[in-house]
Amino acid sequence: MVKSYAPADLPETIPIFPLPGALLLPRTRLPLNIFEPRYLAMLDDTLKTEHRLVGMIQPSEDPTGEHDDRLHHIGCAGRLISFSETDDGRYLITLGGVSRFRLLGKVDGFTPYIRGAVDWSAFERDLGKAELDHNFDRPAFLDTLARYFDVVNLSSDWDSMKEADEELLVNSLAILCPFEAEEKQALLEAPSLETRRETIVTLMEFVLASGGAGEEGSMQ
Repeated sequence: MVKSYAPADLPETIPIFPLPGALLLPRTRLPLNIFEPRYLAMLDDTLKTEHRLVGMIQPSEDPTGEHDDRLHHIGCAGRLISFSETDDGRYLITLGGVSRFRLLGKVDGFTPYIRGAVDWSAFERDLGKAELDHNFDRPAFLDTLARYFDVVNLSSDWDSMKEADEELLVNSLAILCPFEAEEKQALLEAPSLETRRETIVTLMEFVLASGGAGEEGSMQ
């Protein structure tokens, strides 16, 4: 279980890890393989803090190609809950999602990684209990999901999906499905679980309508 936080526990500045296509949501877990020296340094520093939070955020697409450091304004912070070092110097970690945040700006300093000034105030609900989706039609949702998985050549443990609570199911699919980075950002910014579920269905139906194909894979 991820440590519980009150709004007053959350720091004003956190390390920022921009990673395209990597989505973290409150009360979910995200495994990561860290090998770049600047992010190895980031984790060393994070382990020394009391909060042990890392802010995951999507780089923002720049149509002009003139900026390679643009970031979206909304990200999600996760607590470092599992950590191991490999023989070749990589870190295998797991982040437990705590709360989304708004990135106010980058903080000047001497670290090789980005440090961000963040505002948590719009996302206090993330610190509470699991969200409910009162209009969730599980059979219809799983039917769409099965057809989508067939088109993109994915497999899964359907018994687990039939039993999983709605927040875990919807948020896990948001993280694991092979959606584009900007689509993942839309799922992150969804104001409610119901909106996120509706967005996932829309994305799956778009793929079904276009007959899209993907690489074979599995989702546990």
